[in-house]
Amino acid sequence: MDRLAALQFFVRVVESGSFSQAARELGVGQPAVSKQIVALERRLGTQLLNRTPRALRPTPAGIELYESAVRMLGDLDDAEYRVSHGNHQPIGAVRAAVPPILTSMFIVPRLPEFYLRFPGVSVEVVVSERYADLVQEGLDFAIRVGHLENSGLVARKIGSMRLATVASPTYLERHGLPLNPLDLTDHELLPNRYLGAIIDWHFKNSDRNILSPTAGKFSANSPADMRAAALAGLGIVQSARALFETELQSGTLVEVLSDYVRDPVPLNAVFSSARVPHRVRVVSDFIAQCVDEEPSLRLA
Repeated sequence: MDRLAALQFFVRVVESGSFSQAARELGVGQPAVSKQIVALERRLGTQLLNRTPRALRPTPAGIELYESAVRMLGDLDDAEYRVSHGNHQPIGAVRAAVPPILTSMFIVPRLPEFYLRFPGVSVEVVVSERYADLVQEGLDFAIRVGHLENSGLVARKIGSMRLATVASPTYLERHGLPLNPLDLTDHELLPNRYLGAIIDWHFKNSDRNILSPTAGKFSANSPADMRAAALAGLGIVQSARALFETELQSGTLVEVLSDYVRDPVPLNAVFSSARVPHRVRVVSDFIAQCVDEEPSLRLA
């Protein structure tokens, strides 16, 4: 058995969740993939994949092997590139799950300078509002907002997201300025949604630390749409301050209840292992730099 080929096949099967999809991506027949996986399981004396008609998932042993194989194959790619190019530039593809509030405003505009430094690396950003499973979805790492549970993932804190409650001057002229969170009961509140559910608003130094806005005339799970709604004068929005920074400086949006802003929530880069390939490390470092250069996102 070609041990390296077997590991490459196994990684693709786990990441694609399908023998047939892995075979298409590898340019071989499905029987060849199945044969390699069966031989690998026999050699190791353990089951690596749970196979059902609906799903294909790694067993605990399979997850452990997957994580080790990804590191090894990534290091091999890096070593081959360094030897063939005579330098230490990384090469290969990197998949990262990133919340939508960071991608279009702070990461994508900076990619040209990243590619000038690392032309051998390609970046696929998976924009998702939910917490993606790194192994099941073939992700090298993810950026997550909020306090982390004890998930077994390796976390690196890269920033802190400060919140702001904002409205347009036109809206405030029509409806008045709220002086404390209790005043919000008389206003049009535009709530964010996460996986369909409305996100609570948080304040401190208030008799009402948590406010659960009801679905009014408009709500969305897109940060860009929430900013557009605030600019259109539809109501008051609470979200990451970084989303509104330009508009707050120009005066097209106004921050309200600034004396009641809650503590920042952490931004973390999470990995399935403490050891990551060079190409993954340079992408995660790049995103951390983008975050650090935005005052309302950098570490508190």
